[in-house]
Amino acid sequence: MRSARRWALPSAMLLGAAVAAVAFALPASPLHYGIEASASAPHQSSAPASGESQAAASQPGDSASSPHEFYFTRAAYGSSFSGRRFASWTTDYPKADRQFLIGLRRLTNIDAYEAEHPIRLDDPELRRYPFLYAVEVGYMGMDAAEIAGLRDYLLAGGFLFVDDFWGTQEWQNFEQQIRQVLPEYGIVDLSPDHPLFSSFYTIDELIQVPNVQLGAMGGRTWEKDGYQPHYRAIFDDRGRLLVLISWNTDLGDAWEWAEQPYYPLRFSTFAYELGVNAIIYGMSH
Repeated sequence: MRSARRWALPSAMLLGAAVAAVAFALPASPLHYGIEASASAPHQSSAPASGESQAAASQPGDSASSPHEFYFTRAAYGSSFSGRRFASWTTDYPKADRQFLIGLRRLTNIDAYEAEHPIRLDDPELRRYPFLYAVEVGYMGMDAAEIAGLRDYLLAGGFLFVDDFWGTQEWQNFEQQIRQVLPEYGIVDLSPDHPLFSSFYTIDELIQVPNVQLGAMGGRTWEKDGYQPHYRAIFDDRGRLLVLISWNTDLGDAWEWAEQPYYPLRFSTFAYELGVNAIIYGMSH
């Protein structure tokens, strides 16, 4: 049985209409690894690129004098896999971030910044944003400064939510990376009765969320050898949740394509619910 707050999740039609109307009204930001997030204005997603005006880089409804309570902050990390055509951290970016934020702002009373907000792991300003989202970590290749920055962030109270990586090989790479960050803490399966799964919505079933192509086809939901979804965690020695790991599942694609009628509602609903729960839990613990 779902929580009594389940009514807050709008129908696919209403949420899709909101997403379509708002997400593409936001100007695109030319953000890439190597362009540091602004250190002086937390409401800005990044310093403007060379030749871009400050007005063009700012987002509608936000000004330098109006900071927000919450920023959906995306980790901009290095990769050792040079064969990829793009930086792995940019997968589904910025559309997934923007569309998830449309839902978050409608479903909760969180004062959330409405646009994307990437930041490098070695940026000292990272500590200003206690929630951090990272994708495609199967291709992560952090350098020493990034490892130190992420470790300091997590031990100081930060919360990392990892998503969208598949199969044994990608897991092995992520595990090798995160053990450099937190060698003293193990990775464990997150029990279905953990309070995170009832922090806002009551989630009874932990499902596998496919990418948009597989979801539209209606067949298998897995990629590579990632046949079963796993929701795992890293806790510190006081029981605080430092890292939430969603492996063999793709919440970002469900957010990115939530407005499309061919993407199944079951998957986008779960993805929004888990994303909201992760933020509520992470910000309250």
